[in-house]
Amino acid sequence: MESKTLSSTPDCLAPDHSEIRLLAATGRVSTVHCSLPAGQASLAVAHKSVEEIWYFLEGQGEVWRRQGDDEEVTAAVPGVSLTIPTGTHFQFRNTGAAPLRFLCVTVPAWPGEDEAYRVKDYWAVDS
Repeated sequence: MESKTLSSTPDCLAPDHSEIRLLAATGRVSTVHCSLPAGQASLAVAHKSVEEIWYFLEGQGEVWRRQGDDEEVTAAVPGVSLTIPTGTHFQFRNTGAAPLRFLCVTVPAWPGEDEAYRVKDYWAVDS
């Protein structure tokens, strides 16, 4: 059993460069609190073996996802949830004046740094 309180500072940066605060995890599933500062865009990535469900808590933004021939941009506002199936190319950006914050559930649990791989950006990213 594990209990965890949200950290006031990020535990790490995700492969897409968003801020990650670790939450409770088991051997089969992990959860994190993700944050992207105002005016920023993540790097576009895809996952080798995990799938995710995101639930937006605060802020305003957009999420681009492409899986095969299917492609869409979804508004990222409080109350919206979405899925990132394994192999889906995705990128997100903050279009508001406050941080974009969401919960992310990963199945199986996040295996490590080599899980995500870069794909072509949908939105331009400052280096």
